[in-house]
Amino acid sequence: MKKKQDNSWSIVIRPKTGWFDIDLKEIWQYKDLIFMFLKRNFNSAYKQTILGPLWFLISPLMSTTMFTLIFGTIANISTDGVPQFLFYMCSNAAWGYFSTCLTSTASTFTGNAHLFGKVYFPRLVSPITSVIYGLLSFLIQMLLLAVSIVIFALRGQAVTPSIHILLVPVMLLQMALLGLGIGIIISSLTTKYRDLSILVGFGMQLWMYATPVVYPVSQVKSFAAGLERLVMLNPVAPIINNFRYAVLGCGSMDYGYWALSWAVTFVFLFFGILIFSRVERTFMDTV
Repeated sequence: MKKKQDNSWSIVIRPKTGWFDIDLKEIWQYKDLIFMFLKRNFNSAYKQTILGPLWFLISPLMSTTMFTLIFGTIANISTDGVPQFLFYMCSNAAWGYFSTCLTSTASTFTGNAHLFGKVYFPRLVSPITSVIYGLLSFLIQMLLLAVSIVIFALRGQAVTPSIHILLVPVMLLQMALLGLGIGIIISSLTTKYRDLSILVGFGMQLWMYATPVVYPVSQVKSFAAGLERLVMLNPVAPIINNFRYAVLGCGSMDYGYWALSWAVTFVFLFFGILIFSRVERTFMDTV
């Protein structure tokens, strides 16, 4: 808080009064703090580890290999003619980013209570930092995927990305907004109901299997009539399906369910910010 020569204050901190009292301009003014949080998260994640940032490469490679072995080789699940390794690496990259956005923002209040109680800054800075931090892992996985596509292409495997690959940034934005919206709703509720924080990890595992991550939508069609519609009502399903089509050219682009998914995304984001704005005033009394 700084006072000008004409006795007027340049910054005024006042209590929030409305349900939707979010100052986006103020959040932008704290962009340097977001950068500091990003640096803190990176350092704390790999502090006292032997391999350090190499885990950004090792983790997706290991998970993709396990998915290929279990779901591709043992379960023999179809991948719509795309090499299994590429199919699961592409799916893991998209789902992993959404999962990171949701789970990291879900612990905003409980994980930062010690900081929130000492200094003022816009509380949305913390979940926004988590969403941006997840981009680092996603971009590294996409780089690995690009290298893998080149290797498979040189070996004669037909991989044809669609022109819709230009829409990948839009899909990425939607995953971030959807994960942020649901995550801050959970974060707001966990200030009173700590059980939710325990259920998040388990719930994300169930949600992954309810989403066409380890199987294509075509596999759902052949399993039971009408089941495809139920699966595609899952707001994450159209994003994963369209993402794979854009990057690998497998499956098809579904604009109808994607539009519905965007509507659900905005609903979750709106109510998430609404509840977050309301809870942040008194959460120190209950957390």
